[in-house]
This record gives sequence, structure tokens and C-alpha cells, in this order.
Amino acid sequence: MTVLTDLGEAVRRGGEFRAGGTDLMGRRAAGPHVDLRGLPDLSGITWQADGSARIGALTTVARVARDARLAGAHPCLALTAAGLATPQIREVATLGGNLLQRNRCAYFRNPAFSCHQNGGDHCPARAGLAPNAAIVDSGPCVAPHPSSLAVALLACDASAEAHGRDAFPIADLYGDGSDPSRDHLLSPGEILLSVVLPPPVPGERAAYHRAISRSEAEWPLVEAAARLVVDEGRITFARVAVGGVARVPVRLPEVEEALLAGEPLDRAAGLATARCSPAARDHYKLTLLAGTVLEVLERATGTGEPR
Repeated sequence: MTVLTDLGEAVRRGGEFRAGGTDLMGRRAAGPHVDLRGLPDLSGITWQADGSARIGALTTVARVARDARLAGAHPCLALTAAGLATPQIREVATLGGNLLQRNRCAYFRNPAFSCHQNGGDHCPARAGLAPNAAIVDSGPCVAPHPSSLAVALLACDASAEAHGRDAFPIADLYGDGSDPSRDHLLSPGEILLSVVLPPPVPGERAAYHRAISRSEAEWPLVEAAARLVVDEGRITFARVAVGGVARVPVRLPEVEEALLAGEPLDRAAGLATARCSPAARDHYKLTLLAGTVLEVLERATGTGEPR
């Protein structure tokens, strides 16, 4: 493995980039690998006078989770970072690595199977054993997107910066999920440099929750992040995003509009399933999705206790 300290040289070398390496080692991916941890200026949090923040792609998830200023200005991201993986993994895993990790589909990760993700022409998960498949059908692949931080950043209206291009909305890092061969849309050799959070919203409340199949340290079946401003009992600002249900992180404008219109929380949360068309084996995720969205709405408004 090559460890580089020059960004331009890393771009020229290409190959598969390594940051914390937790996903790379889990996949036992073949080389060549380029270790990015020696690159300068790609870790840490820098602040502007208006409260906007730039977070380097090599910043660890643990630092994002425990930074007091970030938790105060952008609680949605800090809460999500604190809720994923385990303390040991958060100390090693990076922001960029979490955003660009490959999906968790067992068929993709098993070398005995061919699929769209590894050069094949079909999706064995569609007819196979895949009880955690996407329920928003956007294309041939049904592997849900794995990044929790992408869900939070989508709710935070964040943008991304990559080598050689202008900043772009975080949603553009993933597109609409219709390309079954890709988990993100960076070109080979393109390096994610940072994400940028806009100025904080005064009075913002936030919540994050993941529904998992065991008590802790598990990939989410469904996850949700919410940002709200509540003024005299009325919601005046709303951002809601979910993961584990589609090939990409999903923003829920229908839920946001219902909240702004004064709809009850349970009715607004129920709209989260409007775009879903699950296979019979995944029908359980409809109830799970609506319940997870309701959970974060109740936490953010202070009207419910964590379950």
C-alpha cells in the first residue's frame, strides 16, 4: 500500500483510496491501494464568521460526534455521528470514508456471486435472500445506501468539495440511484476533500434514530434524521431525511410540507412511505419507516420519550 503526502500525486496514482480502512478491510478489496492519511489539510473542522463549517474528509467520525461547537451549531450531524457503529470504529473511520463506503449487500461482498456492482448484469438480491433491500425502487440494484452521515448531511443542506471541481450539493454525490454499478458518483481518481455546512438555523432542534436488528453496533434497517424549529408550538422549519430504504439517502419533502402545514406528527410521518413499493419480504419496512420518522419528530419537538 502506498502512503502519499501530496494530493496531486494521489490523484495521478489512482487505485482504491484508503482512509480509516474499515470498509476496505471488510471487503478484502484487491489493490492497488493508496493511503490518504498522510495528505495535509484534509482533517479537522474550520469555522467561518457566519457559523458555517468546513469538515475535512479525513476527520474521524468520533471527532464529529464529540465536537462541542459542532453539536451546538449543527446537532443533526453530531447526533448521527455519535449513533453509528461502535466507539472503536468511530475513532478510526472518517467522514469521507463513511460517505463513500460500498454497500453492505451480501451478494456484492461474496466473490461467488456476480452483480451489477462487480461487473455483472443482474441483481441476485432481487430474487435471493435480502431481507433488508431497498423499498424505494429506483433501478436494477436493491442494495440500500450504507452512509448514515450522508442522511444527516442531506438534512443539513450540506455541500461537498472534491479535487478539481466546485462545491456541489451533497445529493449530487449520489444522484438518483439509477446507476446500479455505483454507490457514489465520484469519478475514478477523484478525491473527496471536505463537506461544508451552511450557517446554523436559530432555534434548531434535531434528532437521529436508527432501527436495528440487535441492541447496538448494527447496520440500520431504517434510519432517520430531522431538523426542526418550533415557535410557540408551531413548526416553522423542517428538514427530514432517511436511509436504509433506497439506493441513495432520501429527503422527504412531503413530510416536511405536512409539518409546516400543521399536520399532526403521526400523520406527517406516515407520508414517509409514499414513494415505497417494497417486495413482499420487505413489507415490514413500511411500518418501520413510518415509526422511525415519527420517533425523530417526537424527539425533536420534545413530545415523546426515546423508545
